[in-house]
Amino acid sequence: MPPSERPPSLDDGTAIERVRALCLGLAGTTERASHGRPAFFAGKRSFVMFMDNHHHDGRLALWCAAAAGVQAAVVGADPERYFVPPYVGHRGWVGVRLDRGLEWDAVAGVIEDAHEAVTGAPRGV
Repeated sequence: MPPSERPPSLDDGTAIERVRALCLGLAGTTERASHGRPAFFAGKRSFVMFMDNHHHDGRLALWCAAAAGVQAAVVGADPERYFVPPYVGHRGWVGVRLDRGLEWDAVAGVIEDAHEAVTGAPRGV
């Protein structure tokens, strides 16, 4: 989509920089654009996508890979901060609202879990 047609950004640059630091701090992680948005990969598999007002949805969010059963548990427990993202939700991915006061330690945990979900490597390895 041409820049003139993109929805207005909800991020002042702070959120993407924090997410970038968290993701790139994990073993074997690279960043590249996917569908015009920053995405983070472990090998050839994506595990986090940064979404800033995607299709004017009004959300500053991450879409994160998740282990089986996690999506239903977290969305059910806190639907204000977690959601089923479009396109990848049917694969069990979790949407994480960055604009709803979620602590960055919790965001870091979701990112680490997403990395583990695609690599099979437990945290810290």
